[in-house]
Amino acid sequence: MKFSDRLKNLRNSNNMSREELASKVEVSYSTIAKYESGTREPDFSTLDKLSSFFDVDTDYLLGRTDTPKSSKEFDSLAEIKKIVDEYGIEDMFFHNIDDWKNLTPEDVEELRNHFEYITYKARKRNEKKNDK
Repeated sequence: MKFSDRLKNLRNSNNMSREELASKVEVSYSTIAKYESGTREPDFSTLDKLSSFFDVDTDYLLGRTDTPKSSKEFDSLAEIKKIVDEYGIEDMFFHNIDDWKNLTPEDVEELRNHFEYITYKARKRNEKKNDK
């Protein structure tokens, strides 16, 4: 499958218009239309933005593989760092008091509940793996 087909399929499967996608990756509507018609190809920067936006490998977009994501082993620490970066938390170990002191007791309890739930799910998943 060609890049033009992959892009159109990804856009449609995400129920997006060309205008919406163009806005997300900072190109014009006509650029997306040309990509999808096969009359133009993206530069490296735009290809990277499309890959990140749709959460697929560039090789998938380019038609080099039919697997949207590479089979690299999941790196939980790298993914957590992405989340920390995304939310502007500069110190991953939460030592920057100014970023956290405005949390209410309810906010802190909600954080506790989220951490508890995530670790519970991970424990259960690991138990299932070990039972096999």
